[in-house]
Amino acid sequence: MCVNCLLHRSSLIWRDSHRVRAYLFPMNTPAIFSAVLLSLIGLAQNAAADWPQYRGPSASGIDASRALPTSWNVETGENVRWHTPIPGLAHSSPIVAADRVYVATAVSPKEAELKVGLYGDIDSANDGEAQEWRLLALDKATGRILWNALAVKVVPKVKRHTKASHCNSTPATDGRHIVAIFGSEGLFCFDTDGKLIWKKDLGPMDSGYFKSPTAQWGFASSPIIHDRKVIVLCDVQKGSFIAEYDIADGHELWRTPRTDVPTWGTPALVQTTTRTQIVANGWHETAGYDFATGAKLWTLDGGGDIPVPTPIFAHGFIYLTSAHGNWRPIRAIRPEATGNITPDDPGKTNASIAWAHGRQGNYMQTPLVVSDLLFACNDMGILTASMPRPARFILASDFPSGARASRHRPCRMESICISRASWGMFSSSQRSRSLASRGFSNCPRRACPRPPSVTECCSFARGISSSPSEKADVPKA
Repeated sequence: MCVNCLLHRSSLIWRDSHRVRAYLFPMNTPAIFSAVLLSLIGLAQNAAADWPQYRGPSASGIDASRALPTSWNVETGENVRWHTPIPGLAHSSPIVAADRVYVATAVSPKEAELKVGLYGDIDSANDGEAQEWRLLALDKATGRILWNALAVKVVPKVKRHTKASHCNSTPATDGRHIVAIFGSEGLFCFDTDGKLIWKKDLGPMDSGYFKSPTAQWGFASSPIIHDRKVIVLCDVQKGSFIAEYDIADGHELWRTPRTDVPTWGTPALVQTTTRTQIVANGWHETAGYDFATGAKLWTLDGGGDIPVPTPIFAHGFIYLTSAHGNWRPIRAIRPEATGNITPDDPGKTNASIAWAHGRQGNYMQTPLVVSDLLFACNDMGILTASMPRPARFILASDFPSGARASRHRPCRMESICISRASWGMFSSSQRSRSLASRGFSNCPRRACPRPPSVTECCSFARGISSSPSEKADVPKA
């Protein structure tokens, strides 16, 4: 894996799979997988909010502190500040707190196979060797690796899909603790010096196709932190649950069973004046849970049968989408919903569902709300925008032909929406009613399915190195 920093008005760290080290970005033909961090430098260096979890604050995917460069070139180094190779194969996003960037990875003793792109193969990868699950801290300004902590070394209990990794979940931090889910190996909590504070066994995190239980695809839901509590969503083949842990010592505060197929989304915190709840996407059990007790507040059945997107909260609504199977709805749920709010079909509304479109939702991609527009991007690279209150589709735009297969979550910096294709092409679109393309930058490596992390003058993302000469010579703890 590698980490890169782009020089311009914002920073982007982009990271994917096999090694990471600090250098200035050129790569050649695909050979070894490598995670990459990119950073775009702003014209001013004013502080901005941290990016402490998957999709940033409140899972919004938004940073409005700086304008994003509309072009960069990783081969020539244009707008690239620094680049750091990271060991291992991982699809987790970087997170940012103060002057640190934290990244998680799984390191194999041999080159890990990775097959990206759009294809229907449900098979698992054959990884029979022990993996090292690691958490690394990097200096945000320079990309220098500060420490590299080993969490656990063991043969994986569950296999991964050929386009997945053994480290898909993004860490989360409150500035003092960093928590990470390493699949079936458990939930781990470190301090900012890389010292392991506690760990919890979550059981076998067997995520795969519910119609073919032997097809193991790899766990991907990420932890979130609120009020010194850690929330995890574990939807797997058997024994699914959502739970909350004390961040100080890891003791379990509550655990609520869930009855659903495996899902890959991250839970979302929703706060209103009347209550604080945790919302989880699903097929049979999309639901809201009381933050303090874990009690189920409302539940919704139906939608896509392989739920991946994360819920988001904006304009007083909880936005939910899923796809695969007979339906691909996108819906706006009122946060005061109570009880079973399931309509006759996923395209209908009721007192708790403000609006719904039964066949306009996303399979893999979490939507993005920017000002008065809700953006969504499907697998074929079609970016749509709608008025989220009330729901009204106002435009759709096809990315350039090279940006198809866009299974990556869009992210927003200032007024630009960013989406990436599986082979590392980035497309940026101005947030306007015309959705005019602002740029299309080619990156000579494939990109991982996680969104970039954005803070201050930097955006951090992950990619796959193509150079066999890149070595990840990093300090180990």
